[in-house]
Amino acid sequence: MPDKKNKQEYFDKAAAYDMMANYYKYLDPNLHINYYKKHLQYLNKALHLSRIQYASEVASRQPDAKIRFLHASTDAPNVDIYINAIKIFKNVPFKEVSAYLSLPAGKYHIDIYPTDNMVSTILNKRIAFEAGKSYTLPMIGVENKFRLLSYNDEPNVPHGETKVRFIHLSSNTPPVDIAVIKGDVVFPKISYKDATNYLGLSPMTVDLEMRETGTKQTILPLHNLQFKENEVYSIVAVGLHEGEPSIEMVILKG
Repeated sequence: MPDKKNKQEYFDKAAAYDMMANYYKYLDPNLHINYYKKHLQYLNKALHLSRIQYASEVASRQPDAKIRFLHASTDAPNVDIYINAIKIFKNVPFKEVSAYLSLPAGKYHIDIYPTDNMVSTILNKRIAFEAGKSYTLPMIGVENKFRLLSYNDEPNVPHGETKVRFIHLSSNTPPVDIAVIKGDVVFPKISYKDATNYLGLSPMTVDLEMRETGTKQTILPLHNLQFKENEVYSIVAVGLHEGEPSIEMVILKG
């Protein structure tokens, strides 16, 4: 059985060398390359121990976790996404969401690179996923301040019903209300990076709008939204308010 302590030490060293590589990226290209090679060396050692550990353990009876990625950063190029040093998603553009990926419960190392450019990560993160749970992982932020968020999804809905939530990922948009056009507020006071709870509904087609919180000022109309029976929806605001790319909604199933 591999030593879990050694594996963690290798992950920690890999992260430290990646930080040094990023620091010297423009100051000293030779040091940058040297530290980046050390980052890969220790990352591969950690992943090798992980593979041995998984192979030696009895297969879990627990259900897999499910994860999907959403590119929600207006400042990032198309990206490649790696999980435990294996490329999983390639050339993901702004606004695109991946399909769900099933993984055994546990901790994973996620690296995101500009497409076809593995010199330096846009971001890297270790994250744990629980058995039987589903997650949406949006990448947000601007250059040198990219972040990977995590939201729990609830894909189940009572038969014949529907449900919906709203996620605010428009970085320069103030807190908002989601309301029926010329009607009542459905989701009040949603700040940047906040996600509402799911709201159960009867299946319907409805006209909604995003308003600046506490006002009637419309930021974005949302016409003819169809919420079908036995489906779950996440409405995600991305883009920039009074900027480019302009604010819009990405509608996800789940």
